[in-house]
Amino acid sequence: MARPTKEERKISIMSKALELFSKEGFYQTTMPSIAEKIGMSVGNLYNYFTSKEMLAKDLILYIAEILGQEIRAINESDRTTQEKIEAIVHMYFRIAKDRPETIEYFLRVYLSNREVFQNSCEGMICVSAFVTEMMIFFEEGVRCGELRDQDFFSAFGLFMGYLGGMVFINGENILPKPLEEYAPTIAENIYYALKTR
Repeated sequence: MARPTKEERKISIMSKALELFSKEGFYQTTMPSIAEKIGMSVGNLYNYFTSKEMLAKDLILYIAEILGQEIRAINESDRTTQEKIEAIVHMYFRIAKDRPETIEYFLRVYLSNREVFQNSCEGMICVSAFVTEMMIFFEEGVRCGELRDQDFFSAFGLFMGYLGGMVFINGENILPKPLEEYAPTIAENIYYALKTR
């Protein structure tokens, strides 16, 4: 059996670190605790990531790439804008259910500890793979006449604020039904909030 490549090992480390960061937060998670979780020496961990901040930045790039690939596939599909919204909502909730640490990291670490991401991650640089696909989605919706032409950040904030809020409420165990049961209604609400009048 072949040994994992350095890149495969790096992804494995990020997956385990993601779990710790999403549960403990940025400041409570240490490089020794990450090394212990993955069964690696701290010194060897530093061969992959020179600092906890660098690991945190690589994680947000990794998550943005995952979300970006998912949305790219939806953007490239033969669906109406309304169907694409439904697909994005279902995709986001599926990831929140199957890989909750991914969305939790974004909400708990990236958005809550902006000071960690100031150098080389300003603005939306570290989430550009995801944001770019959302821009394409909105532009295509406007081009085909289904969505209002409006400021990107207003539309993006409405869309992602709704999804992030629902995932947060679900994480607090407040929802009386499983999150995915809300997807059709949420998709419809987002569509009607963004569509042409």
